[in-house]
Amino acid sequence: MVEAFYAPLGGDRYAATKHTVGPWSADSQHLGPPSALLVRELERLPGSGVLSRVAFDVLGPVPVAELVVSASVVRPGRSVELLAAVLAHEGREVLRASAWRVAPGATASVASGQPELLPPPSACAEFSVPGDWTCGYLQAMEWRSVSGGLATPGDAAVWARPRVPVVAGEEASAAQRLFTVADSASGVSTRLDIRRWYAINTELTVHLHREPVGEWFALDAETVVGPTGVGVASSVVHDLEGAVGRTAQALFVRER
Repeated sequence: MVEAFYAPLGGDRYAATKHTVGPWSADSQHLGPPSALLVRELERLPGSGVLSRVAFDVLGPVPVAELVVSASVVRPGRSVELLAAVLAHEGREVLRASAWRVAPGATASVASGQPELLPPPSACAEFSVPGDWTCGYLQAMEWRSVSGGLATPGDAAVWARPRVPVVAGEEASAAQRLFTVADSASGVSTRLDIRRWYAINTELTVHLHREPVGEWFALDAETVVGPTGVGVASSVVHDLEGAVGRTAQALFVRER
């Protein structure tokens, strides 16, 4: 068994491994690994700059199977560029990403608005995944709790890092590691018992105000469930140097 989220098959084809399996079905992936795979594809496009926003639309369950990736520059430019990437299975698109890439500028002297630093993962207890949530993805990540977590309903702040690379034989970039974690905000801050309720995100939007660094990323997360079957999960994303961005997820909420 390949110890990575994906095994390269040559060209633009990749095989998903057991480490991508999500909590809802043994046949579908958690959105963390496929979003990281698309970010990897965006990073490989010609040009340079900082990914300031990446938005994913989930067009269907991402199967644990062979996948094809593609990416393109939709709107080139010297200051800002619009990028796009697609993940497909057997000719059907299952996940789309659009991203704005911004040329670096000198704003260190006016940088502001940072929340307080979280306790580092070394100061936080590792927590195990609840038995009802056991799946390949959750076990392929190392988790540390600042407050709350998967077993405790409500707001939570947790650190996580992948135990395996995104693609076998490669060192994942910091951005790829961040995106393996970003989709977990709705899970760590859930207010519902997943044995009775579905709370599945139809999209994920991540805004970054600087380039991420390192292996560990924290989600300071909260979930709000509305009265008509819709919810919103959001988080502030941290690395060891402080806050790096924010996430939001629209949730489809139904009783099982």
